[in-house]
Amino acid sequence: MSYLKNIQPLEDFNWDEFENGTIESVNKEDLLKTYDETLNKIQEHEVVEGTVISIDKKEVVVNIGYKSDGIIPASEFRYNPELKVGDKVEVYVEDQEDKRGQLVLSHKKARLTKSWDLINEAQEKDEVITGYIKCRTKGGMIVDLFGIEAFLPGSQIDVHPIRDYDVFVGKTMEFKVVKINQEFRNVVVSHKALIEAELEAQKREIISHLEKGQVLEGTVKNITSYGVFVDLGGVDGLVHITDLSWGRVNDPHEVVELDQKIKVVILDFDEERKRIALGLKQLTPHPWDALDENLKVGDHIKGKVVVIADYGAFVEIQPGVEGLIHVSEMSWSQHLRSAQEFLHVGDEVEAVILTLDRQERKMSLGIKQLKDDPWESIETKYPINSKHTAKVRNFTNFGIFVELEEGVDGLIHISDLSWTKKVKHPSDFTTVGADIEVVVLEIDKENRRLSLGHKQLEENPWDKFEAIYTPGTVHEGKITEMMDKGAVITLNEGGEGFATPKHLTKEDGSQAKLGEELPFKIIEFNKDSRRIILSHSRTFEEGKDEVKPRRNSARKQNDTPVINNVAAGTSLGDLDVLAKLKADLDKK
Repeated sequence: MSYLKNIQPLEDFNWDEFENGTIESVNKEDLLKTYDETLNKIQEHEVVEGTVISIDKKEVVVNIGYKSDGIIPASEFRYNPELKVGDKVEVYVEDQEDKRGQLVLSHKKARLTKSWDLINEAQEKDEVITGYIKCRTKGGMIVDLFGIEAFLPGSQIDVHPIRDYDVFVGKTMEFKVVKINQEFRNVVVSHKALIEAELEAQKREIISHLEKGQVLEGTVKNITSYGVFVDLGGVDGLVHITDLSWGRVNDPHEVVELDQKIKVVILDFDEERKRIALGLKQLTPHPWDALDENLKVGDHIKGKVVVIADYGAFVEIQPGVEGLIHVSEMSWSQHLRSAQEFLHVGDEVEAVILTLDRQERKMSLGIKQLKDDPWESIETKYPINSKHTAKVRNFTNFGIFVELEEGVDGLIHISDLSWTKKVKHPSDFTTVGADIEVVVLEIDKENRRLSLGHKQLEENPWDKFEAIYTPGTVHEGKITEMMDKGAVITLNEGGEGFATPKHLTKEDGSQAKLGEELPFKIIEFNKDSRRIILSHSRTFEEGKDEVKPRRNSARKQNDTPVINNVAAGTSLGDLDVLAKLKADLDKK
């Protein structure tokens, strides 16, 4: 064969020894070493260059000068449909020899390793790289950079807010690498960063020519809850929500739309921070200047409630003109309540102008003035001794505050609740919100106060008790309360009396107990102070006292205790005589 003509045989080669297998001059290890030196030296997990030696639908065979060729799936070369035998390609050595003795290579990993180096280099040198936008994802786009997927946030696509992301899918754009996570191999890129530098110079140029009060035309770029951003041709300004209209604006969408061309006035600007404050309402006259000149205090006007606070409600008379209805002007009632109890946002109301200051642009209104003041005719509607039904509002230690109608309150003193019961606290007598019958006792029109009574609805039972409970008479009663100083006894004919411990001793010497029903003798009756003093022991000691001598006659005067201004040494008989004498005198 022709390709063997140039091969020269070794002159000193011993063919006899070779044929007999007895060559001594050639070392086997040297032969292996010489063979290994003819092969490429490769390391696992490194990228080397190889040559494509065959291609089929499933596999691509690549020779890297190693003792065996590597097989790579054809799918790793889909990006390069022009690949052919003899092309040089970079491959990644995964394993020098697998279980089958096969060299394992990867073209995809080689590309990724090289791409990762290129991306890191681009970030270090602040270089611009080109990528392909593959698809949308949550919050942005996925960009292919040399086979590596990077994230492009929606805010980094352009300096203007993007409303339609789909128009960017399939585009090839330039980017800057802004962030790399080496551990998770995440890459974040930005297209906006490329054009911001150019815009900065443009913004400085625009701001340097701005003046307060200057009117410019711009395009609505973005609408937020607090205002509207307007593009003034390369620089943005903000129209705060309070500067959109002279009237109250709940949502800026009510005034402007996206991409709308509007004229604005420059209110203020900061060259260092590149902030521009714009106004829209300032291009129209103030509504207060157009307010009807004939409008005056006392006139009735109509408006809409736009804001509610605890202290009152703001009513819009016309866009940009508002009046305040203080909560005290919502009702004739003196006890203040929250404005939410009377009005709600959106209510159409009629009110009376109370004050009007055109210079300060302030107006106060009232709605209670639409009704007559109930205190103007209080003597006619609630004359003294007239009876009415009131509603319990609240309690104090000294009485009950009630409401007869809105704006008309009154007080029932605790002493005017009952003729017979001793009320310790009004809550023991009734409850808040309950209805109660009352009688008008006094009227204080100047201070808007009514003194009311409840017990006056009935006749004074003490007029009847005066005839029943004469001193010396005996009546049945039940012990309803015990205390250190004595006991309260409820008498069967009505009313309550009091007995000291001494007068609670029973005939057998024991003390009467709570709940016992016993006969009691009237010792003292006082209608004015509504006091009845009783004694059970007097009911069985009366006969004994008549035959017993006065044991206390020898006592010194200063040693004799006094009970109810009557000397304790006085006999029961004497007391009875005195009681009868007093009764006769009272009758006369």
